[in-house]
Amino acid sequence: MSNEGIAISSLGCQRLRWLVLRTLLCAALFILHSTLLITPAWAQYNIDRLITIGRSALYYEDYVLSIQYFNQAIAAKPYLYEPWFFRGVAKYYLDDFVSAESDCTEALKRNPYVVNIYELRGLCRIQQKKYSAAIDDYTRALKYSPENQGLWHNRVLCHLQDSNYTEALAELDTMLTRWPKYARGYAMQAQAYMMQTDTTSAIAALDKSLEHDPYEGETWIARAIISLSRSEWKESEQFLGKAIHLMPRNAANYINRALARYHQNNLRGAMADYDTALDLDPNNFLGHYNRGLLRAQVGDDNRGIEDFDFVLRLEPDNLMALFNRALLRDNTGDLQGAISDYSAVIKQYPNFWTGRYYRARCYRRIGMSRQAELDEFAVLKAQMDKRYGKPSKATRRQTRKRSDDDLEKYNQLVVADEEEVQPEYKSVYRGRVQNRKVDMDFMPMYGLTLEQPASTIGGLVVHYERQTEAFNRKSGLPTVFISCQQSALSEKRTKECFALIGSLNQQIDSTRQMARVAELLLHRAVAYATIQNFESAIDDLNAYLQLDSASTLAYWQRALCQSRVNEFHASQGINVSMKQANVFNDLTLAIAHNDTNPYLYYNRGNLNAQMGNYTQAISDYSRAIALDPQLAEAYYNRGLAYINSHQEPLALADLSKAGELGLYTAYSIIKKYSK
Repeated sequence: MSNEGIAISSLGCQRLRWLVLRTLLCAALFILHSTLLITPAWAQYNIDRLITIGRSALYYEDYVLSIQYFNQAIAAKPYLYEPWFFRGVAKYYLDDFVSAESDCTEALKRNPYVVNIYELRGLCRIQQKKYSAAIDDYTRALKYSPENQGLWHNRVLCHLQDSNYTEALAELDTMLTRWPKYARGYAMQAQAYMMQTDTTSAIAALDKSLEHDPYEGETWIARAIISLSRSEWKESEQFLGKAIHLMPRNAANYINRALARYHQNNLRGAMADYDTALDLDPNNFLGHYNRGLLRAQVGDDNRGIEDFDFVLRLEPDNLMALFNRALLRDNTGDLQGAISDYSAVIKQYPNFWTGRYYRARCYRRIGMSRQAELDEFAVLKAQMDKRYGKPSKATRRQTRKRSDDDLEKYNQLVVADEEEVQPEYKSVYRGRVQNRKVDMDFMPMYGLTLEQPASTIGGLVVHYERQTEAFNRKSGLPTVFISCQQSALSEKRTKECFALIGSLNQQIDSTRQMARVAELLLHRAVAYATIQNFESAIDDLNAYLQLDSASTLAYWQRALCQSRVNEFHASQGINVSMKQANVFNDLTLAIAHNDTNPYLYYNRGNLNAQMGNYTQAISDYSRAIALDPQLAEAYYNRGLAYINSHQEPLALADLSKAGELGLYTAYSIIKKYSK
């Protein structure tokens, strides 16, 4: 055969190979496009998968994005109840209770036999204080699920909120007959008795509740509140100690225990409780006000002024705080400042003789005799019969309600106007969506995203990695960032991401160069992951790896996406052990192709930690730190792994470093374990 023939044959083979590969790729992309509606022009897609993607976005708390998916499902098949219901869930989390209730109503029109819909609509109605309507929902739900304890629980609380105490107690009798060891039932019974001012019966019910469940912090709080109202300081301190042990991050518990300790003359203990409360809730009014008074009593005047300065920033018209700051300024020699504060109080209350007495003393000390005499004369004219500003022992331990504006009580500790335990409705929708996370979560995996991460101390963060940087330079597409944050997208940003995916679809369909197709596939996978469509992202990454089986970025991103899918599936009770093995294999392959990438070791450390392999996790985190000593999340997670391995000293060192690098949540864990 001639050279020309050979050349033509070679060219023909290359062309044929390219055509075959492109045909296979186009077929794969057609199947992929058919699973997701991006523009209204596409008519065929898989609604089940669309709903699943929306539920995944719900799980990761991206509510605006999940609504977009459910909108598409409703537009395509409005007769299905699920997208209406799940859109209602998303709106509930966005506090759009009216619209969420409406979606639940639409869902019930399509399927009136789903208990969860009645439950959610009941919660929406509770948030709108429509308790009678919520009771109707729970009553209808109980027809289909009469053994559902949560429905009984919520219906009783609705009766209590609607002041139907007789109905509530009657239903509680039924509940406690059916579930005699149900501790919260006795706690609700106590609440009903308290609302009827029957404290004796309330105490008996609370004691019964604690007998069955001594680990319920809210019950200990309720018991403590009754003791506080009865001035049983020692007992209330003990009850609050139990509550704090079970709920260590509740600032109100420390505020109340400080009050109990104060009345037992344990000023050091009270001060420690106020300090802890303000560590947990720096803007707590009662904490700053009462700590200011306590500091004044022990002679810590300058720091007492700081507390009252803070109170006055919160409430500039708080005359009690203003007068107490005046006294402290007086004590520290800031006489002009003290006179200014005294005058502001006296301007509002000209007959506040205690204030005039102290202002007269200040005037005397700075030589303003005429002004001092005017105040002294006003005081004498009022025929004083007590020593102003020096409370007797009989009144020293009194307290006042926050709303009590009697200036003569300026030196009394403040308590909240109403001390009550908020009703706790039972629901899978309370708190976070998954409702499975605890205070000591591991920081999430790093991956590729179109959203630039923000720093915990303000500003934006750029995590550098050479292969990612090379991809950004070469692709000419919107920048791909490295982030471990799982921030929800705004509605505007969501639409922009959908538009970008549409543009990438067109480019993929029209591009003939396979290298460029690969770049577009990887970028679209990142875009899909950004909008929480992890399944479609995995499909794109699978196609990409058919073209480039040595791509670190593809293995890395596929591991991240599969891990997110696994987390969602595990929350639904699906066994994901085999899929976890796939994540591990992808991370190991990625490391084999790029062993200088700290984020890969960090991610594998997370996976090992999830599986309880803390020794291997610590090894991976250590390697990540060796490659990037500024990777705060690696120190944080290694600290948690050390805690789970019972190596607290090493854990505290790592958490301290994480806090130093900006992860301030580490300090609360340090405080807990340094005790």
